Amino acid sequence: MTHALLKIHPEVEAALEKNLPIVALESTIISHGMPWPKNVETALAVENVVRKNGAIPATIAIFDGKCHVGLSKEQIEYFGKAENVWKVSLRDMPYVLSKNLYGATTVAATMRIASLAGIKIFVTGGIGGVHRGAENSMDISADLTEMGQTSVAVISAGVKSILDIGLTLEYLETKGIPVITLGQNEFPSFYSQKSGFTSPLRLDTPEEIALLLSTKWRLGLEGTALIANPVPASQEVPAEEMEVHIKQALAAAEKEKINGKEVTPFLLQYIATHSEGESLQTNIALILHNAKAGAAIAVAYSNLN
Repeated sequence: MTHALLKIHPEVEAALEKNLPIVALESTIISHGMPWPKNVETALAVENVVRKNGAIPATIAIFDGKCHVGLSKEQIEYFGKAENVWKVSLRDMPYVLSKNLYGATTVAATMRIASLAGIKIFVTGGIGGVHRGAENSMDISADLTEMGQTSVAVISAGVKSILDIGLTLEYLETKGIPVITLGQNEFPSFYSQKSGFTSPLRLDTPEEIALLLSTKWRLGLEGTALIANPVPASQEVPAEEMEVHIKQALAAAEKEKINGKEVTPFLLQYIATHSEGESLQTNIALILHNAKAGAAIAVAYSNLN
């Protein structure tokens, strides 16, 4: 795919030319989602899981005035250690690119860059959404608007449980975005298999999901489908336990006047610290689990097209 602002890794470029399965991966989880060295260890492990399950990983980030699709180990390590990395959503992309800054891409930015490169499957931990109290703050993630217009499937462990899951599901419905939970009827809540909300749709195999994606896009229905992949039961944090930590984190964020794009990293770090690392271990487990599912879906989708 030729684009003046894209720099595609040779391995990913070869996979695109041969129509091989590819999985796009975000980079905010490296720079803003986890502490060093767990962030780099997890990013490399995720790429390894994608490879083991038959697909090519394409971790996405911005630097040197280009959107890089596929990173080297050294580049991933830089993003894991550097302190001057921007957290880049859609509004930030022109600035970060034009100023030749280092930027780690959110769900929204990663989707846009993956789409420019011709990649249809994207794996993340959890999507952004409607924040709690959004009726007053109007804090709604750009992930949702991007999902309504960019035809790249998103595999996640559901909506981050720090958000208002019910309102996020309503927003996704308004945008016409299919929400499919893999293998269960209840929509998951990131750290837990349970959320208290019934999933709008359920499918049980990567092949069924690939066929749904192909059908959606052949109909000319632009935008994503959200595939919610519940964290394994043995590695979840019970929803009731996590809710206690979330409310404490939200109170701390309000007290410290944390706002904007700093809110989510603050909350995740607070929860990890106050759950004695339990949430971090679950976060790592679910992203690896999502990578396995995403690779299987990419393989199934590639076989259809």
